[in-house]
Amino acid sequence: MCGVVYMRMCTLCREVFLWRALSCASRRRSDAPKLFFSRCVMASTAAMLPKAVAPGMDVDMPDVLGLPTGKGAGTSQTDLYSRMKALQKHLQFLDIQEEYIKDEMSNLKRELVRAKEEVKRIQSVPLVIGQFLEIIDHNHGIVSSTTGSNYYVRILSTINRELLKPGASVALHRHSNAVVDVLPPEADSSISMLGADERPDVSYNDIGGCDQQKQEIREAVELPLTHHDLYAQIGIDPPRGVLLYGPPGTGKTMLAKAVAHHTTAAFIRVVGSEFVQKYLGEGPRMVRDVFRLARENAPAVIFIDEVDAIATKRFDAQTGADREVQRILMELLTQMDGFDQSVNVKVIMCTNRADTLDPALLRPGRLDRKIEFPQPGRREKRLIFQVLTAPMNLSEDVDLEDYVSRPEKISGAEIACIVQEAGMQAVRNNRYVVLPKDFEKGYKANTQKNDKDFEFYR
Repeated sequence: MCGVVYMRMCTLCREVFLWRALSCASRRRSDAPKLFFSRCVMASTAAMLPKAVAPGMDVDMPDVLGLPTGKGAGTSQTDLYSRMKALQKHLQFLDIQEEYIKDEMSNLKRELVRAKEEVKRIQSVPLVIGQFLEIIDHNHGIVSSTTGSNYYVRILSTINRELLKPGASVALHRHSNAVVDVLPPEADSSISMLGADERPDVSYNDIGGCDQQKQEIREAVELPLTHHDLYAQIGIDPPRGVLLYGPPGTGKTMLAKAVAHHTTAAFIRVVGSEFVQKYLGEGPRMVRDVFRLARENAPAVIFIDEVDAIATKRFDAQTGADREVQRILMELLTQMDGFDQSVNVKVIMCTNRADTLDPALLRPGRLDRKIEFPQPGRREKRLIFQVLTAPMNLSEDVDLEDYVSRPEKISGAEIACIVQEAGMQAVRNNRYVVLPKDFEKGYKANTQKNDKDFEFYR
């Protein structure tokens, strides 16, 4: 019925009718107006085609638009006018189709924007940090939350499945625990590199004495990173790790600060106790994160202070905490001398108790060079006093050689405390000059102590 009504309309009425049908279909988004519109279009197309003729009649075959293509095609004005009107109708029909397609594209874009906003709402904070364990199918997987429980959850369809690897850090929805995002490896790690503005301002000249130690650590750490071709020409591998050991206050950590100041390589500083975490598996994962971060930013230097917190000799552990510490040590051994090795990553370790370290860590191939920091002698004392008192306003009566020649065994840190206490005495008495009596009080305050308390380091 709609086709008959449409055929009886004039050209202008047909255009208005088609446009209203299209607008109705776009606004209501229903199937009924679309079906009505398609029937009208089919009727208009059939109207443009010529009527059927009897067999044997000498009539030209119609073309795609229903126009004659024989010898008399286009010879009269009527034929030209008919052809022009047919082309106009076809052009109008294409314009209507274009408007309809544009309207559909606009609706789809709005739906896409709404879908993206919904995904952002789902991924909005706060989210729970978890660890991806195993993928079951395209839409489901198994995750582990920070509480230690494992869950079978859904995976958001927009997540790249190639990033969902076992051990990857993921963001979980706080109610359903569904995986809504994949975090970068460094997002869930407390390990970070020292920035350019975070590097210590300690140079080798600020360390009095320790000439042999400076030379050895520069040969083992700096030279392989800056002039690796020298070792390649000789045909040897540079040292992989350095152990700094000795009594407290002898300059081990200070020398590591000087290395961080002078080298341009990435510098990662951690303390051994940081690897001991509450949950099982977190400590070994942190060790992997440290070496992964170093390899990604190679050349790099890893400095582990107080390594005896995780590297003591292994024994038959009876508690879960001891077994976890031993697992951390085994992960450290594997990272230092395993299959995944990098010559552009150097490891510096410091400890006061080298005798308690595990022999597997001390063997060549892991800690190739061991640098001892003994108590300073007279020459080292003199150099330390000179470095520390260089910026001070000393009286001409101050004789530093007197304190250097005294028989008490004092470390570099104790000498720094003596100099600091002498300055505090001058400040206390409202003076701008440090006198010999200030040094004497500072020396007595730091050397007159119970020897039994520190007999272990003698």
